[in-house]
Amino acid sequence: MARVAFIGLGNMGGGMAANLVKAGHEVMAFDLSQDALARAAANGCTVAESAEQAVQGVDAVVTMLPAGKHVAEVFRTNVLLNAPKDAILMDCSTIDVATAKKVEDEAAFAGFTMVDAPVSGGIAAAEGGTLTFMVGGSDEAFTKASPYLEKMGKAVIHAGGPGAGQAAKIVNNMLLGVTMAGTCEAFVLAQKLGLDPQTFFDISSKASGQSWSMTSYCPVPGVGPETPADRNYEGGFAAALMLKDLKLAMEAAQAAGAYTPMGGEAEELYQRFVDRGGAGKDFSALIKMIDDSWEVPGE
Repeated sequence: MARVAFIGLGNMGGGMAANLVKAGHEVMAFDLSQDALARAAANGCTVAESAEQAVQGVDAVVTMLPAGKHVAEVFRTNVLLNAPKDAILMDCSTIDVATAKKVEDEAAFAGFTMVDAPVSGGIAAAEGGTLTFMVGGSDEAFTKASPYLEKMGKAVIHAGGPGAGQAAKIVNNMLLGVTMAGTCEAFVLAQKLGLDPQTFFDISSKASGQSWSMTSYCPVPGVGPETPADRNYEGGFAAALMLKDLKLAMEAAQAAGAYTPMGGEAEELYQRFVDRGGAGKDFSALIKMIDDSWEVPGE
């Protein structure tokens, strides 16, 4: 099997790296967090002392980092200067489209093959190997990256050229943020009009109001399949991350000259929720602010 460098072992990256180990790959892991490195070692990864060391002599490099500035820095100062030229480079972070394209251009100029491959799915999907990868890059790059991505996900989809994976991710998550906000409003209004939440779910989930936010990720505890709402909105997809993706979508919309009023409203709602202390809660906890039952931490 292959030797893979994995840089960025947070909540998502840790589970993804573990699945590469399960697939039989030798994973050289690096993160600035010692706790993350300890978990990676427990999952069978070999801990590297630096990003430079991690990428030396590998067949593939995977990065899962917080923002575009981190991706650009790691690739410019570590990966492109130290990894073998025949290694396939895969950035699975969610970043802005412009930075993704620029880093991929720099990688190509340096003689590397690279894809941007952001993911859809939360921590459970990362750990279970059921993520969806939206991949941007050339046909050659997609072919080289797919065998690795398939070990970490249930679907690997070629979205188009460099940056297309990031574009697909932020547009998808803008739609998710909008539909979740609407679903939260609908449940609050239904309850205030005297409808039982389960009865409303039974009707709307089989009618024209149906959406993934309704049927698969219901924001009301005890209604529909189990979701973070049944765990006091812990786990899942943090509201702060939804806000990050909505901001990326709004930046992209402005650059493209696209009118996205609903996306803008969703960003404003999540910004308010995060500002009121909801950053670490699942994004569906927005319903607590909409129904005015959110208790602001520290107040």
